[in-house]
Amino acid sequence: MLSANTDVLWKMLNDPKVLEKVTPGIKTLEAQGEDSYKAISEVKIGPVKGEFKGDLALKDKVEGESCVVVLDQKSKMGNVVAEIGMTLVQKEENQTEVQYTGEAKMSGMLARMGQRIMSGVVSTLSKQFFQAMEKELQDSQ
Repeated sequence: MLSANTDVLWKMLNDPKVLEKVTPGIKTLEAQGEDSYKAISEVKIGPVKGEFKGDLALKDKVEGESCVVVLDQKSKMGNVVAEIGMTLVQKEENQTEVQYTGEAKMSGMLARMGQRIMSGVVSTLSKQFFQAMEKELQDSQ
């Protein structure tokens, strides 16, 4: 649950400066076109740390309600293609629940590390994202 109404949250989710700031591991996010960005991220998974380069796009947008974030990143330790569907549900005047589902396809060393390790990483990164978004909401008020 985030402390904002859906309109405020929607604007923040569509602001590349906010996304760059709150998305764990993102070092830079540079616009390539409408809803399409070049992304460079650095992620540490256990003892392995790697820099990923690729694209981030917002697709299937329904204004103020939902979108799909598509991330296609490549690195020396493997590649990741992830799709995260997000739906915003207004609960109270300044409370929005973000429902999300996601799927990631990995190759290379990332795939060999096993889904068990990766699911823990995804859970940790998701928590970090929502904590950072809540902090950004508090700082912007």
